[in-house]
Parts: sequence; C-alpha cells; structure tokens
Amino acid sequence: MKRIVSMILALVMVLSMFAVANAEAATGMAAWTPFEETVTITVPVYDRSKAGYPAVDDNYWTQWIQKEFGDKWNIDVNYVAIPRGDVMTKYNLLIADKQTPTIMMEYDYPKVAQWATDGAMQTIELEKFAAVAPTYYGKMVENNQLGYTDINGETYFVLSERPYYNTNYTYFTFVRMDWLRAVGYDHVPATYEEHKDAINKIIQAGLTDQAPLGLGIPSAAYVANFAYHDADLVEAEWAQHCSLGTASMTWEPTKRLLKRTNDEYHMGWYSSEFDLDKNTAGAAADQMQTDFINGKIYQYGGYMASNVDWLKAFYDNNPGAELAIASAYAVEEEGVATARNRADNPFGMIVGFSSYATEDQLKAAWMLMEWMIQPENLFVLENGIEGTTYEMVDGKPSVFGDYMGDGMLNHNMNIDMTCLVHASKVVGTVEDSIKAVAPQGLPQDFAQAMIDSWTTGTKAIADRGNAYSDPIFAVAIESESEYSATLLSKWQEFYAKLVKCDPAEFDALYEQLSQEYLDAGYQEIIDERLEAYNNGQTTKLPQK
Repeated sequence: MKRIVSMILALVMVLSMFAVANAEAATGMAAWTPFEETVTITVPVYDRSKAGYPAVDDNYWTQWIQKEFGDKWNIDVNYVAIPRGDVMTKYNLLIADKQTPTIMMEYDYPKVAQWATDGAMQTIELEKFAAVAPTYYGKMVENNQLGYTDINGETYFVLSERPYYNTNYTYFTFVRMDWLRAVGYDHVPATYEEHKDAINKIIQAGLTDQAPLGLGIPSAAYVANFAYHDADLVEAEWAQHCSLGTASMTWEPTKRLLKRTNDEYHMGWYSSEFDLDKNTAGAAADQMQTDFINGKIYQYGGYMASNVDWLKAFYDNNPGAELAIASAYAVEEEGVATARNRADNPFGMIVGFSSYATEDQLKAAWMLMEWMIQPENLFVLENGIEGTTYEMVDGKPSVFGDYMGDGMLNHNMNIDMTCLVHASKVVGTVEDSIKAVAPQGLPQDFAQAMIDSWTTGTKAIADRGNAYSDPIFAVAIESESEYSATLLSKWQEFYAKLVKCDPAEFDALYEQLSQEYLDAGYQEIIDERLEAYNNGQTTKLPQK
C-alpha cells in the first residue's frame, strides 16, 4: 500500500510539473503555425565514436524529433556530427565552407566568443527569442544567466541550464580497492600523503607490470591547478590566468602542479613514454582507459550513465576485482590547506546562431529549443520507450543500461541532443539524479557511494566557498584568438620537458621556458585580460 501511495503521489507531482511548464509555454507554442514553405535547420551533435552505438546524426531519436516536432511545423531538422575530440577543427571547416550549422553551441566560452568575434554568429534580440521560446527564456532568467548573453556590447548567446553547476555530480574517478587492500589500506586514501604512500606501496608490491598511474600530454589548454591556488587568491591574477582557452603556464599554481608531477614521475608513477601521443587528440585518455580495462593502472574516471562501457569491460577482464570511488583531498603544501575545485560555468551550452541563418531558420531553431525544453518531450528523449529502454521504479524512470536494440538511447541517455536545454539529466533531488546516472549491470552497486562522495567531496568543497569557475569576459580577448594555437603546442612541449627533467634542474628550466611562453604571446594575453578586469568587463570571484 505504501508503494502504491508513493507512486500515485509521484505521478501527481510529475503531472503538476508538466501542467505548470505547459502553462508557461502556452503563450509561445499556442501561437505557432507551420511554415508555409519547408524550413531546414542544422543542429550540431557530438560524435564520440562509441562502438555499438548508432550514427549520432541519423538514428531513432533524430528521426523521432523530426516526426514529433519537425513534421508538425514544416521544419527539416538535420543533425551535424561534431567529433568530440576535435570540435574547433570541424567547426572551422564548416564555417570556411559556409556550411555553418544554424545552431552553434559549445560548453567553453572562449570558443563561442571567437565565433562571435570572427563573424560566424549573428546578433539576436532577446525580446524576439523570449516571444518564441518563453519557457527557455524564463529558465535563463531563473538561473541568472542574462549577464552572459553579450560580448563586445552586443547580444549573441542564449544559454542552457547546468544543474548544480558548482558541485559536479556526474563525474567520478574509480580506484582499485583490491590493490589498496593488498598494501594494507581498508579505505580509499583521504589525504595526499596517504595517496602517495599507497601508490608507492603498490609499485613496491609489484601489483602491475607498468607505471600504476596514467598520464599524457595535455590535449587541451585547461590546466587542472585549482587545488594549488592560494587560500587568499588574488582576483586580478585569477582573471589573468584562469582560462579554458590558454594554459596558465607562468602562474605559480601551475608551477606547483608541474613540480609535483615531476616528483611523481621520478617516483615511477608514470610511463617514461607518456608524451609519445601528443599529436593525437584524446590518445592518452584512450590509452589510460585501455590500461584500466586491462587491469594495468590504479585509477580512471569519467562521466556516469546507466551504461558505462569501460566499467563493464573492466569487470569482464578482471573478475573478482574490487573498485571504489576516489576521495577529494587537499594538496596541503605551500599555503594551500583546503581542497578546491573548478566549478563548472553557471550555464551548460552557450548557444548562438549562424550568421547565414535566415529569419525563418532562426525562428525554427528557437522553436526546437522551446519544444525540447517541455518536460514531456525532454522526458521521452532522456528515457526513451517505457518497457523497452526504461521502467518506472518508485515513480521515477530507471533506464536499462544494457539495452542496445532499436530505440536505444545514445551516449549518456541522449545528453548530446538534450544538452541544447540542459547539461545533465535531472530526476527529482540531486540524490535522485545521482542514482539515475549510477552505472547498472556491474558486480558492485555504486549509487550510494556516488552520493556519499558527492556529499563529502564536491558539495562540501562548494559549501566552504572553494569551488569557483573561470572568469567570463564581456569583451573578446583578441590576443587569445591569435596566439592560443601556438601556445597550446608550446604548453604540450614544455609540459613534457618539465615533468621529465632532473628535479634539481626544474626551477631553472621552468624560468627559462616560462619566459619563452610569455614572449610567444602569453604576455599579451594576460595584459589584455588584466585591462578587461580593470575596466569591469569580467565576472568576479564569489564572495565567501
């Protein structure tokens, strides 16, 4: 009886949610009429080249969108595959060929800022957007996102939602708990000192015939140095150096990160050949995943979904192995006393529109966004067909992670399509949402461990005010567009040299290479960023 009552209450809540959302959209969608002549729009979708999955640009769900949305309004919706590991190259080719997708979207602000500055995007009027897509616009207002729509004083962007943006709840790193037990640990290391002790003991015990941790040349400019920031971080320095677009090589937190990695390399944690795949985007990550699956390395992480193929492959190859979820711990050196995280941006996709899009194409794109954000449509896209791809459990959808037949959901429950409206699936509370993306069909159930890790890890860090994102600029940083490609190549080269060099030579080599990096354009970038900061054209650090 309790189960029946709970299911009825959950159903009432879902129906109420749909009713409220539909009421908000009524003034927009009720006024729509089919276009007199067919309007064709193109929409990007990430291609992750996952084995066993259908083509991302032509599958059951692209066809479902055409049938349920496009045919009704006389709109042809064509999807364009964008390689996830080489986004900018694909977009640049499309732009050069004047085949720019009607919708242009990316998670990283520097990329869309470059498209806008280069003329690949057109300006928009938010009032017109709100008239066509009132629900979508209302979400932007609710999430305080209107301040991110402009660059250089003109409006280019609308933004999707990123639920719980400063406490990532979908990415987890798994470690070999059986190896830890073998070297005397009954828990996952909770501090760096414990982590260091455990890895060195794993090496001494010969639990793997290769280096126990994976490492590769950075394939992107982002430097994961948040844990090395000073406790009293200077806001102007943050504005100068924190960026997804250019590596902050000359900044003190990056030096600390490099020095620690150098130390770990010389303890035998990483392969001496880690830098050989630097010219292949994602090659190092692919090799790490392969090594983890084959039982060769201690840890590997990724975004969670009901079906995580590399976790299934790991257990198939390592029967009897035990995994656990890694802890967040403090770096605890040189004034850095508390764990810190890079918070995601307070938005998901930054969405703009091709400079070639006609007025009808623009309206059709906005209609797609408004249609997709409606709860009943989003529910189907993220869960699929009841009884085939999911079942209802306690009033909430539970996706069958191992279903690979007709109507199967693409990567992470079709997130590369629904990212047009939000960056991750939400089911009830954040705890419910974590359960919804917990991998299924494994010898171990990680749902509660994931919730516990989020609660004591990223959420606790954010609650202390130690999770913050990169600065966002209201003006284009012209020098970044000019020098970013050159600086990425130098960062990759210098990273390998500094990780491998004799520890006694590290400081001198770092100073030498840092000056080369500054001279190659980084000095111009940080000067331009500082000028924008001083002119009040950047976001600010959150106040604790």
